[in-house]
This record gives sequence, structure tokens and C-alpha cells, in this order.
Amino acid sequence: MEALLELLWIVAKILAITIPLIVMVAFYTYFERRVIGFMQVRMGPNRVGLPFLKFHLWGLAQPFADVFKLLLKEVVLPENANRTLFFMAPILTLAPAFAAWAVIPFSDTLVLSDIDAGMLYILAMTSLGVYGIIIAGWASNSKYAFLGALRSAAQIVSYEIPMGFAIVGVLVVAGTLNLSEIVEAQQGNVFDWFWLPLFPLFIVYWISGVAETNRAPFDVAEGESEIVAGFHVEYSGAAFAVFFLAEYANMILISSLVPLLFLGGWLSPFAGVPVLGETFLGQGGIHWFLLKAAFFMFSFLWLRATFPRYRYDQIMRLGWKVLVPIALAWVLVAAGLKLSGLVVLGS
Repeated sequence: MEALLELLWIVAKILAITIPLIVMVAFYTYFERRVIGFMQVRMGPNRVGLPFLKFHLWGLAQPFADVFKLLLKEVVLPENANRTLFFMAPILTLAPAFAAWAVIPFSDTLVLSDIDAGMLYILAMTSLGVYGIIIAGWASNSKYAFLGALRSAAQIVSYEIPMGFAIVGVLVVAGTLNLSEIVEAQQGNVFDWFWLPLFPLFIVYWISGVAETNRAPFDVAEGESEIVAGFHVEYSGAAFAVFFLAEYANMILISSLVPLLFLGGWLSPFAGVPVLGETFLGQGGIHWFLLKAAFFMFSFLWLRATFPRYRYDQIMRLGWKVLVPIALAWVLVAAGLKLSGLVVLGS
């Protein structure tokens, strides 16, 4: 009986994370169109609601309309496509994006699984998504999809290297793979967080995160003017919706990892500051984590509305000739700072 109750409690905690995440993904697409519309001086979706009551809810029902539209569309299987792998690919892309949230600490007490090798688990999960992309391109029996898959996979694998080195720099300074302990190592105010001594790695990680998710200005996987829609060009209906869901879930994941690794996670930027540090503003909590993650979620949209798409050779050059050398060099600097005592945990 106790084992059953424990299992039910674990399932309840999983649902408490996944259901809000799915809702957040749905409304993230709404906010993306609204934010980009505002930046481009247009309205964006603002009419979907309850028109028979003349109540449009600022278009907040648009994500539900998108969901129903995709679910009701026919899933077309291309001729001579590998049926098993064709339908397995979206799941292989989505599952790691959701599984990674098992070790994300929202506060000092709110985490599903506070394992010691949490960062290693995150790296393993985020690396699995590329298999779904490769399989989708190959199983579709389409040259356009295959070319898009190869291009996207090469980009993801290339930017995993500087991203990995950026994480190594954090691990060198924090001395642990546990995400909660990495946050605790940044105890103090905003000037005690890792973004300051590891600023180049902070920038490298953020740029690599944007490239990892195939988002603008690195969205060559969906270069419509070049290869139609990339690796998922043959997908429609619910199968396409799963790829769509995985992309935005990965964006939210990256936006959550940046604060945990470099910006103190749930810690308050005003901790220890005279006057402010003694008020509620100086108290850490999930609200600070969500605010920091929301800023980087907004930054994804900001980048898309601002920068044109890079050429593929420019993307590869940036990754291999700029970000990798910077990350490698600053890992050595981080080790030097740690050995010299200039970076003190929880200072």
C-alpha cells in the first residue's frame, strides 16, 4: 500500500510539472506572435475568443484553436516511408525535452528528483533530441527532409560542444553536478552569481542554447526559402504538433537552465543589500526563478524579431571558430580563478 501511495505521489508530481509546461508551451506561441507583432507595429492574434458573445479575450483562445486545428488534420504518411520510424521520431524529440524537467529545481525545496548527477542527466536528455530529427528526415523518404535533417543535426551537434564547455566552466567553479548545489554555490546578491566571473561562458551558453533549439537567427532547419520546412516537411496534423511542442519545450528548458547555472536560480538579486535585503525583495523563492526564466523566454522572441537568418557557413564558423575557442580559454580561466581563491562559493 505504501509503495502504491508513493507511486501515486510521484505521478502527481510529474503531472504537476508536465501539465503547466504543456499549457505554457501553448501560450508561448501566442505571446510570440503578440510580441513580434508589437515589435513590427501590427496587432498579432487578437480575435479568437467567444465572438457570439462579442468577447474576444485579447485573442487568448488562439492557442486552443491551433491545437484543435492540428489535431483534426489528417496525418499524411509519405509513400515508401518507414512507418514505424516516421511516427517514432516526434516522440524521440519530445520525450527528452520533458524528461529533462525531472531534475530542474524551482526552489530550494521544489524539485522532482534532486539527484547528484543532475547536470549530467540534463546533458544526456538534451543530446537525445538530435536522434529524433535525424530519424524524421530519413524515415520521410524525402530528399528535402533528409537534407534538412542533416543540416539541423550538424548544427545541433556543433553547438553542443561550446555549450558543454560553458557548463564545464560552471562545474569547475561550483564543484558539483547537482543543480540545487550549483544554485546554492551562488549565495549572495547579483554580484556573487556566476555570470560575473564566467561572463564569456554565460554569453557562449546563451548563444549555443538558441542555436541548439534551431531558433532564429539559427533557424536553418526551417529555411523555407531553401529547403521548404526542413526535417519535418512531410509531417502534418498531430505529428507536426509534437515537433512544434518539442521545440518550444526546449526553448523553455534553455531559458530555465541559464538562471540556474549563471544567475542564482531562485536566489534574490537583493540578498544582503541594506534595506532591500531585509524585505520580501531580498527573499529567494520560485518567483525569482520564474521571473529570470521569463526574461530569457522573451529574449528568444526578441532575437527572432531582430536578427535576419544566418547563412549555414556563418553558423558553422561562429560555432567552431569563435565560441569553441572562447569557451575553452575561459574554462582554463575559471580553473585559475578557483585555484587562486578569487571565486569563493557562497561569498
